Amino acid sequence: MHPPRFLRFPGWRRVALVAAAAFLVVRFVLTPSLVRGESMEPTYPRRGVNAVARWRFWFRGPRRGEVVVLRWRGRTTLLKRVLAFAGETVEFRDGVCYVDGAPLDEPWVVLRGDWNLPPRTVAPGRIYVMGDNRSMDADAHVGGEISLSRLIGGPLL
Repeated sequence: MHPPRFLRFPGWRRVALVAAAAFLVVRFVLTPSLVRGESMEPTYPRRGVNAVARWRFWFRGPRRGEVVVLRWRGRTTLLKRVLAFAGETVEFRDGVCYVDGAPLDEPWVVLRGDWNLPPRTVAPGRIYVMGDNRSMDADAHVGGEISLSRLIGGPLL
């Protein structure tokens, strides 16, 4: 029985083939991501490493309550949770998220704050995202309304 054909390549070709395959996987399928900050605690601890499933939104859009990885200012990536979609009105009262006037069931929020954000309607082609750690001050949160084009994928774990 003969070894697979790619194993019969000379050493440098085998290395080049493996390197090219690894590049394609990292570039288009799975990408490592470091969790920065405390905005997703306790769901994703600070400085945790996660793999980003880049294919997550190839065939469907994000769902409410789903954690997404998005591009933020240059090469920085953030993990955030999807709360509202285009055309919906989102607001925060005493740290509770309201979508179209109804409180959103958020079992993932353990650390709730007492801050408020005024109502705003999400523009077409955009979604509203926020971290899970609501005990942080409202001005410490990075998120809000973002373009769908900023989505990279979703965390694998």
